[in-house]
Order: sequence, then structure tokens, then C-alpha cells
Amino acid sequence: MPHIQVRGVQHYYEWITTPSIDVKKSVMVFVHGWAGSARYWESTAKVLSPKFDCLLYDMRGFGRSQGKPNSDIDRESVSHLTYDLHEYTHDLAALINGLQIERVYICAHSMGASIATLFLNRYPEQVERAILTCSGVFEYDEKSFAAFHKFGSYVVKFRPQWLDKIPLVDRMFMARFLHRSIPASERKAFLQDFLCADYDAALGTIFTSVSKTQAELMPQEFAQLKVPTLLIAGEFDRIIPATMGQQAASLNKGIEFVVVPQTGHFPMLEDAVTYCQLVQDFLSD
Repeated sequence: MPHIQVRGVQHYYEWITTPSIDVKKSVMVFVHGWAGSARYWESTAKVLSPKFDCLLYDMRGFGRSQGKPNSDIDRESVSHLTYDLHEYTHDLAALINGLQIERVYICAHSMGASIATLFLNRYPEQVERAILTCSGVFEYDEKSFAAFHKFGSYVVKFRPQWLDKIPLVDRMFMARFLHRSIPASERKAFLQDFLCADYDAALGTIFTSVSKTQAELMPQEFAQLKVPTLLIAGEFDRIIPATMGQQAASLNKGIEFVVVPQTGHFPMLEDAVTYCQLVQDFLSD
């Protein structure tokens, strides 16, 4: 499996592409959400691969990427790294530069879409267009945020590796995320990614992505976007409701907003045909 050192930490990445006799294709980089990995983007990348060289990677601490360097010396050299979403934007920039890519298209989801939004405003010269899926703005509420952090901390701490051996546990685990069913292989892959996520990365990003600071920052970030952006929401998304995406899109005329009917938090898996058609229409516009 290919890995590349990004800011001192080993990151997994892979290319999904279709051979072409045409001129060199543009690069589409996919960014996954919290506790996931690039694996759930594979089917989308395969659809887009005739026109794009698709770059998939696992973020620091998730999937097949390390959370920290192996040696104590390396750990000391990257001790400045945190789990703030800004740091993940710099990880993405370092990955793109490390692979010697000049400009990219970005397709990102959930927490990854928040990271991508920050990236678009800090590295606009490197992005042609962006697709943000299941993202938006939310209002800060101290009590509900505190409850979410407490519950999230418990979920991250209680992750026995034998959990994926229990029959139907993958279906129960994904129930809150989905409105339509998805293949069992996709459910099991996401559960396995959740179980193997680095403890500090999984817990740290809960506190930084759902926070007062982030709630106050994201409306500004959406309003400042200058890169042409498509924001896709799932009609029945219970994690990031479509109304949050609509509110984000209302802040900037450069954001095109669409809803995928009868889907939840994973519209790219729940209705792959509609999702990919929306993306292709946006890219060919």
C-alpha cells in the first residue's frame, strides 16, 4: 500500500484512474469525514475516473494513516501538530505538494468538507472547483455541545475490537447516518474504520470540529469562498441537516446548493447515480 510522509506522519493514499489517450487529466482529491477513510469514496472515484485522476487518502489518525510518527525523535519534531481542523488543511496542502500536483478539484464530505472549506480560503490558487457534501453552518449551544462532547468521548473510549464480530452491529451502527440502505460491505468498512481510528485524533477532532470557535468561524469561511463550489445535502440527513447546508449556501452567491432526495448523511452511497450526475453536471458547466 502506498504511503507518503506528510508533515512527519505516514499517510495512506491511492490513485483511482482510467487510462486515457487524451491529454493529461485533472486531479480530483477526495476528503473523507470523521472516523472514516478514503474507502467509502472508491465507488464515486471509479465513476469520475474516466475524466479525472482521482486521489484518495486517509487523514492523519484515520483509516490506514498513522496518528503519530513511529519514533520518539520524530514525535518531538512534529509536537506542534494538533487536531484543529486548520492543521488538517495544512496536511492536505503538504500531501498535494508532496505528490507534485499543481492544481486540484476537491470532493469532500462532512468534517472533511469543513476542512476543505478552510483549505479553499487558504490555498485558493490550488483549487479549480469544489464539491462539499453534507456540510453547513450551525449555531453554538453550550448545553447541547457539552452533551455531544460527553457522549462522543464515551463512544471513542468504548470501541472493543470484537464489536464488528457481532451480527448486524454494522447495521445498527450506521442506522443514524442513513435514510436508505447501503451494501453490507460499505457498512462493515465504516465500522472497521471507526474501530481502528487513532484515539487522540478521533477524540481531538470531536472537540475541534463541534465547538464554539468552529460555529463562529464557518459562516465567515463560507461567505469568503471564491472557488466555484457545489454544496450537496441529503434530504433526511440527521447529522448535518439540509437546512444547515442551505443556510451556508445563502451566504455566498458562488455556492450552488442541491439536495439529494431520500438520502441521509451518505448520499454518495445511498443514491450513487443521482449524486454522481449532480457532480458531473457541476463540473461540466
